[in-house]
Amino acid sequence: MEQCWRWFGPDDPVTLEKIAQAGATGVVTALHHVETGAEWSREEIAARKQEIHLAGLRWSVVESVPVHRDIQLGSKNRDELIANYATTIRNLAESGIRVICYNFMPVLDWTRTDLDYRLPNGAEALRFDIARFAAYDVFILERESAEKDYDADVLNRAREIFASLEVTAKDELERNIIAGLPGGDGSYGREELRAEIGRFRSVGAEGLRENLAYFLGNIVPVAAECGLRLAIHPDDPPFSLFGLPRILSTVEDVRELFATVDRIENGITLCAGSFGARGDNDLAAMAMEFGDRIHFVHLRNVSRQQDGSFHESEHLAGDNDLVGLIAALLEQESVRRISDSTAPEIPMRPDHGHTIGDELAEANVNPGYSYLGRLKGLAELRGVIQALEWKRGESK
Repeated sequence: MEQCWRWFGPDDPVTLEKIAQAGATGVVTALHHVETGAEWSREEIAARKQEIHLAGLRWSVVESVPVHRDIQLGSKNRDELIANYATTIRNLAESGIRVICYNFMPVLDWTRTDLDYRLPNGAEALRFDIARFAAYDVFILERESAEKDYDADVLNRAREIFASLEVTAKDELERNIIAGLPGGDGSYGREELRAEIGRFRSVGAEGLRENLAYFLGNIVPVAAECGLRLAIHPDDPPFSLFGLPRILSTVEDVRELFATVDRIENGITLCAGSFGARGDNDLAAMAMEFGDRIHFVHLRNVSRQQDGSFHESEHLAGDNDLVGLIAALLEQESVRRISDSTAPEIPMRPDHGHTIGDELAEANVNPGYSYLGRLKGLAELRGVIQALEWKRGESK
């Protein structure tokens, strides 16, 4: 497996030098400053690639080229936006990049209620708390009929949470949920959020699937022509928020995705934490079933609660069997080598590390993307990979 690291560009507090020191060889990044829907120019792609190359690294995966909301909604201007996306694919392929991660989540990208959830050992983690989310949805956002989307226990806890929050705490909860997290596609004000929710609820799950199918029908042939592979990221969390449709949360969703456009270029990012936030997703089984369609992997773990809440755990200490998942992925790499695949090695990155050590006192640390937490995670995952490869007789 190719060991990669997500980098948010020149303004990222984690420098390329630090990434190289962590032992990663590949960088996962994007042109975050380019407006969603616009083409990525050859010149800007080349400049970013050269910057990474000079640090002794390579640009392995684009995460991500955002999909404009008008494509998701099936608006009249979607063909123009899809044409821009296709041009970006061609320009990236010309620069030698072979994997693009993207997502089709409506309105909000990945969502958490707490960015500095304190763990027993003093470290800080990302957390999604369903009762805190309901407190925002029902009592702060005041979304119409929101209370119907939660059971009585969650609503009672949400009511208590709302009553206990000071004004500053309510503002912080809102910022955590809708103001955008690292890698997200911007943020919303409260009124704009209500309007966007209404637009996407009217589209519904089937409409969103149809719009994804239209998008894929146009861009997968372009990717195939360029020798590039697309890796859609699953929903995070993998269930409905604000009553919005979610269409990539389960094994059945992935099967339907592949049936829609049955080409190897139409693949997934197997995010262990996103799929793993549902107890009914067997990650190792998914890796074995979808092996040749897994073009990118996020290795992280979560500790789940019965009500749907979860927090980011240590990489090897959560509710998902990451050792079993890595073993399955290494098996798939072996199959690819035998079949003479053009992409036998799967790029992976350690995802969502804890904030630990001296970084707890630092202000300039992106939630979930601390250096030390991901360094610890990569070291643990590298150890698992090395041990499994040695057992298989493949250690270098």
